[in-house]
Amino acid sequence: MADYWQATVTTPVNIAVIKYWGKRSVALNLPTNASLSVTLHQDQLCTTTTAQCSKEFASDRLWLNGKEEVIKPGGRTDTCIQEMKKLRKAYEDKYEDPHPASEWHVHLCSFNNFPTAAGLASSASGYAALVHCLATVYRLPNTSTELSLIARQGSGSACRSLFGGFVAWDMGVNEDGSDSKARQVASEDHWDDINAVICVVSDEKKGTSSTSGMQRTVETSPLIQERIRLVPARMAEMERAIAAQDFDAFAQLTMKDSNNFHAVCLDTSPPIFYMNDVSRALVALVHEFNRVSILQKRGHRAAYTFDAGPNAVIYCLRRNVKDIVNMVMHYFPQAEPFKDTYKVFYGKDTPGQMPLPKEFNEAVAKRWEVGAVRGLIHTKVGPGPRVLDVEQSLLTPEGMPKSLAEEKK
Repeated sequence: MADYWQATVTTPVNIAVIKYWGKRSVALNLPTNASLSVTLHQDQLCTTTTAQCSKEFASDRLWLNGKEEVIKPGGRTDTCIQEMKKLRKAYEDKYEDPHPASEWHVHLCSFNNFPTAAGLASSASGYAALVHCLATVYRLPNTSTELSLIARQGSGSACRSLFGGFVAWDMGVNEDGSDSKARQVASEDHWDDINAVICVVSDEKKGTSSTSGMQRTVETSPLIQERIRLVPARMAEMERAIAAQDFDAFAQLTMKDSNNFHAVCLDTSPPIFYMNDVSRALVALVHEFNRVSILQKRGHRAAYTFDAGPNAVIYCLRRNVKDIVNMVMHYFPQAEPFKDTYKVFYGKDTPGQMPLPKEFNEAVAKRWEVGAVRGLIHTKVGPGPRVLDVEQSLLTPEGMPKSLAEEKK
């Protein structure tokens, strides 16, 4: 193909410690409260996206995880594409750029290296990748905060995946959403000791999507108003905890907010059940782990949080990962060995077979069968989007997914 522009990027997953739940504007994805998240490292969890634009293309097209998806006019994906084309057109007009790329159609190919729609924030990293990739293709000078205004319209939490480290999404007050945007609270280097153990309870698509669930909550839950009242103070406390690297405060706030979020889901009519019995067993284990730690005057050493799904994300400091993984695998044996990416186990250490902490009440939960927790992922706080080399493109020069081209050979 004679004339095309292309870029390939990766974007991270973010997991909120102060949750976003509820919209005051569905059309613009404007939240009822601010939120704050930790960006997780892309070595374990990321979306990779290639965008290509060409005057030869007949329409905008999208392939997600090997399957072509319909881009619905006026839908979330189409909105993000059209908003990015507007930014490009403004750039062309301002700088008298002779390349009318804003008029060209785009082909997008994207894949996640983790389960889509299973409560692991796949839509957040996906829409962040779409926006960041098009910004790179279009050679735009816009900041990540400016781009977050568009990513937010695809998926609210996507605005936070445009940054590394610790990221806030300010609620804003303007009706047009012009002040509802993301900002970095602290870089990944500020507190690089933050790790996360993700307990994958299910990789199946959830029964109630976040979009429909939060709207039902806003319409039917009296408790959501109390949550809206509480969040501003929690945001300020969380920012202070991150600035001070105070894990004890960070842990308590994270768990309280997760519990409050799921209480609001239960207060919805009909109630929304994202957590299951395995999720609740993991909650009990973390609280017992912390009870013993506090008795030993070590403070909280673990903090669970659950998004809109049953999977637990357990935040901790690096030095505590080994004890937490051992505890989880003691109660939830795994079919496969633990993937010790960061080498926290050594010598003859066998996860799941080492002693539990002294005074730990083993009766706090039963031992489950293999597969109740389908897998463990150990990751840590990480950087924001990355631009990859041209060789790592997911599309051929003709604008078709390389995976499909290989199948036809």
